[in-house]
Amino acid sequence: MQSKEVLRFGMVGGGLGAYIGDVHRKGATFDDQAELVAGCFSRDYEKTLSTGKAWGVDPDRLYRTADEMAEKEGAREDGIDFVIIATPNYAHYSAAKAFLQNGIHVVCDKPLTFTVEEAEELRDLAEKNGLLFCVTYAYSQCAAVKQAQMMVKNGDLGEIIMVSAEYPQGWLAPEDVGNPWRTDPKMTGISNCVGDIGTHVENTVSYITGLEIEEVCARLDNFGVNRTLDTNAMIMVKYKNGAVGNYWCSQVAIGYDNALTVRVFGTKGSLEWRQEEPDYLKVTMLGGPQQIWSRGNDYFYPEAKVMSRIGAGHPEGYYESFANLYLKFTSALLKLKRGETLTEEDLDFPDVKAGLNGVKFIHRCVESSQKGSVWVKFN
Repeated sequence: MQSKEVLRFGMVGGGLGAYIGDVHRKGATFDDQAELVAGCFSRDYEKTLSTGKAWGVDPDRLYRTADEMAEKEGAREDGIDFVIIATPNYAHYSAAKAFLQNGIHVVCDKPLTFTVEEAEELRDLAEKNGLLFCVTYAYSQCAAVKQAQMMVKNGDLGEIIMVSAEYPQGWLAPEDVGNPWRTDPKMTGISNCVGDIGTHVENTVSYITGLEIEEVCARLDNFGVNRTLDTNAMIMVKYKNGAVGNYWCSQVAIGYDNALTVRVFGTKGSLEWRQEEPDYLKVTMLGGPQQIWSRGNDYFYPEAKVMSRIGAGHPEGYYESFANLYLKFTSALLKLKRGETLTEEDLDFPDVKAGLNGVKFIHRCVESSQKGSVWVKFN
């Protein structure tokens, strides 16, 4: 009996105590298709050493910098197949570039880079070297979101004419709360709220509908004490097919935790998905009653049904969405290593182009707001 092929991966950032790093690591290993063998888990080498010891990583494969890790792992015969970059935003570009230059596939947290030019460079480098590049917009990997995408794709809702989406949080409302990952321009870039959660709105809408943005008109507000960057944003959108949209994201909306909601309206029906109730999809067809569809049931399309890991009624959520994303990515990478041709379905995860679009979205919204909330072209 042939043993299961397992990929080797390393991590930059995401050491002990790191919230999102823990999610990445567990998502990557959920299906036993990848094992952690290397890391540069912190800028503090002692923390890297303690993290490596806790997770059973060979001390010889613990590194002081991402550049050192990329160079040495790229030169090893048993080097890592891919790297997970789970650092603050400012470090994404340099780390991703180093690993791409050393022939290593990349999974990177969002937003991808500080500038559009940096994101374009990473896209070009990945394409030139034939490397897979995933950006972890993991909400796309919820079964109900996939069902929504398939309903739009198969014309169940008719022509899409309008989208309404929001992502309110309240964690930054208290005056004494801060997080340099999100609020310090040196670490997070030109935007806090749009960069952190507004890009999730953009990506989730794009994934479900396939609509391409033509123009945006945005107002970014900085509510709160000692806030350098935006904490609230209202954004109007025009799509290339003539549809329109409105997005709202906020981190000072008292009473909200993580309430990403997407509503899609077509000429034949509408749907609504809420991240805080990820197993359910609200569907209303023209002339019919409002229905609640539940993940894991036979009326879901096969492409969505296969993403459910447990039966209907048993809650799935954030960890499972990351596990689905990594399962898709690692399955594609294993296929690529075997010399097989990848299909569109194999590559059904947010790629470097999705990451580039997220960076463009941030910059266009900031540009629009700074110019007095005028319409600006997306491309």
